[in-house]
Amino acid sequence: MFGNRNTSLEEIVALFLFTLSHDTKNRRTQFYFRRSGETISRHFNLVLQAISVTIFYLKKPEPVVENCEYERWKWFKNCLGALDGTHIKVRVGEKDKVRFRNRKGEISTNVLGVCTRDMKFVYVLPGWDGSAHDNRVLRDALSRKNPFKIPQGN
Repeated sequence: MFGNRNTSLEEIVALFLFTLSHDTKNRRTQFYFRRSGETISRHFNLVLQAISVTIFYLKKPEPVVENCEYERWKWFKNCLGALDGTHIKVRVGEKDKVRFRNRKGEISTNVLGVCTRDMKFVYVLPGWDGSAHDNRVLRDALSRKNPFKIPQGN
């Protein structure tokens, strides 16, 4: 449940957006909102969990045309873009560290990103634990209730 007698829903969302937009640490958010580190962390994680199940479709990609003028792309006829997974460092509780430990030993979350040729994101799937293989994340993206759909074409 969001919000309580001490912290409103608006303040919880504001501290989440403040932390992300300023790329700041918990301590700076504590100082700005005059809340304890535990409160900041708990509310940040609540919002993160609420949005981590959301899938973002941002823009419909267009394929590379046969007579493409760009030297870099002319070899990739009908290519829509590129996809890859990336690991983002996170802090999790002791009991979850095993799941979120990636192959390099860091604690991270695995995020699938798909972008167009001009490096604009068209799909983002966050929230997988760091130990998840990219193939598993992609399979999940393709088999969800609202799956990632590759546009039909040539």
